Amino acid sequence: MNITSVLIQIVCATVLVSSAASAATFEGVRFDDSVRVANHELRLNGMGIRAVFIIRGYVAGLYLPGRARTIQEVMALPGPKRIQLRMLRDAKSADFTKALVSGIKKNASAGELDALRERVVQFESAIEAIGTTAKGDTINLDFEPQHGLTLSVNGVMKGSAIAGADFFGAVLGIFVGDRPIDARLKKGLLGQQTG
Repeated sequence: MNITSVLIQIVCATVLVSSAASAATFEGVRFDDSVRVANHELRLNGMGIRAVFIIRGYVAGLYLPGRARTIQEVMALPGPKRIQLRMLRDAKSADFTKALVSGIKKNASAGELDALRERVVQFESAIEAIGTTAKGDTINLDFEPQHGLTLSVNGVMKGSAIAGADFFGAVLGIFVGDRPIDARLKKGLLGQQTG
């Protein structure tokens, strides 16, 4: 083997190691750099963790058609969007319902809540259909402008689509609104911090 061949192999190995190191991994969970929703490619905008004291609930990734650093920028982007939750522990649907509905109420005005009331009930029913999630489960909250928000667990849809960009905005507010469920999670999803 000559020196040129050795150098080429070293360079190739370095590139492979660098690519692996730059993979979207957070808290030991790997997120795809991009996903397809409704035949649109979405890129990973950011990742974060939902934790209370030392209890780590899930890590989340926000997938968008472009970059966004605020909830307003996220909502202004046309096309589908995805919030992906990757469970770090088992959780009952009642825990999710309480946290998510509480998050919607914290970020919406009384008038907005009135307009969302029936769809919040529909969302609660979809969450209840999940039952207990297990560590390692993947929950996708997908928004398609024509159909609305769908919830799926490990690729299986729960409930039916919930119409309206306003409803998706309310759900998004749970994670990246003015009063998010977790400020560190918000920063991560908006790409303001990764660790």
